[in-house]
Amino acid sequence: MGVKGNTVNMQERSGSYHHGDLRAALVEAGLRLLAERSGDGLGLREVARAVGVSATSVYRHFPDKTALLEALAAEGLARLAAAQRSASEAAGGGTAGFSASGTAYVRFALANPALFRMIFANPGARTAAERDDDAIAMLRDNAATLAAGNGGNAEVVMLKAWALAHGLAMLMLDQQVPADDKIIDDVVTAAGL
Repeated sequence: MGVKGNTVNMQERSGSYHHGDLRAALVEAGLRLLAERSGDGLGLREVARAVGVSATSVYRHFPDKTALLEALAAEGLARLAAAQRSASEAAGGGTAGFSASGTAYVRFALANPALFRMIFANPGARTAAERDDDAIAMLRDNAATLAAGNGGNAEVVMLKAWALAHGLAMLMLDQQVPADDKIIDDVVTAAGL
């Protein structure tokens, strides 16, 4: 039964996963599971089961849970950046786009609470100064544009905008402030971002 039995079992276990990019499938499964719980409760074996592969196949792509969480955080950050860029472009860029990217940040956090918390709590995550991703690049570009128009410091404008959006998101996630679209719009607009 040896090899033949194992082949049948792998086919049965592989249910939703068929040849392709296993790493991407594992990340997608991890993101789906995060929608139901926190990152602390997420395990490699559970992600493997969700994809329909053996736990040992996961270790070929992620040597431990930290590596999986880092990959999920990186994908989450890319999705956050895409949401912000889309909102900024829809608003026509400039100051309106900068404000729209701030409201998109808060709304992304509310729509993806476990992923959002994990992005910034992940021990493998790099600081803003070390990162060179789309979200930080857009924030820096918009801040530089606003600062130039007001004779201000782009780094200060960037940190002010990020602190405001992140703080508001966390207050809403922690239920200290109602998670309300009007509040999000009013706070971001009142801040002049």
